[in-house]
Amino acid sequence: MALILPKSYHKISSVERNHISWIEPELAERQDIRPLRIGILNVMPLGKQYEFNLLHPLGLSPLQIEPIWIRLKTHSYKTWDLSHLAALYVDWEEAMSPTPLDGLIITGAPVEHIAYEEVKYWSELVGIIEEARSSCASTLGLCWAGFALAYLAGVNKQSFSQKLFGVFPLRSLIPSHPLMGTQDDCFLCPQSRHAGLPDAEMEAAQRQGRLRLLAYGEKVGYTIFETTDQRQLMHLGHPEYNAGRIVSEMERDRARGDVPPPENFDADNPQTSWRSHRNLLFQQWLWFCYQRVSLIS
Repeated sequence: MALILPKSYHKISSVERNHISWIEPELAERQDIRPLRIGILNVMPLGKQYEFNLLHPLGLSPLQIEPIWIRLKTHSYKTWDLSHLAALYVDWEEAMSPTPLDGLIITGAPVEHIAYEEVKYWSELVGIIEEARSSCASTLGLCWAGFALAYLAGVNKQSFSQKLFGVFPLRSLIPSHPLMGTQDDCFLCPQSRHAGLPDAEMEAAQRQGRLRLLAYGEKVGYTIFETTDQRQLMHLGHPEYNAGRIVSEMERDRARGDVPPPENFDADNPQTSWRSHRNLLFQQWLWFCYQRVSLIS
């Protein structure tokens, strides 16, 4: 099918260059196809530049996808293009009107060093997460958002003395799982974080029925997991990144002088070696949302 995007969207050239189908909202209405309304709560720094990292895998779906970009009322968006924010992003109440979202993606944020309750927008975010759990088919939390969802499930983060940065192998723990069954038994994924979740606490959460563990890496720990009602999927990595994003983060970190170069990644010959993982993860998640919405309808 296609992404539903306004013709004025700043990344239309990137969408077309990557052979992703798109249509304007007016044409989508004439086609009379019920699209999946996927909310994207984007709290990444320089969020405008980050958007295509999510549009790319969403746009490969055979379903018609309408991305709804969401802003927080209590976040300052200091590194953003504020005119772009005002033109494209809506608040949660607007996103849920006239019909609820079918799925919600929450991005990472550079606040891993701050206690959750001290994050300025924490209360607003928790309210959205709680409402989404009852009204959306699934919420997908990436990197810090995955940590936040784990915290609400009773597992707190553990800070690292040094940033975990690079591309690392993961092992699928439930090959028959509807989301993981299409993945290779072992696959690669970027990580860019200053914290992790203790293995023992994650395993205890699984025994107690709070979480289901889906993927593990020897150096990165339990990275993909879900709540047992399957309403929330957490991924502590960055499957949505491309090689260029890792290079840009490396250059930013080098300027700060406090982070080693990315592991298992050749910046002189950057390769996106996790593309199949990214595409399969998002396609299966969208299909899961579609199936849940179809059952309700």
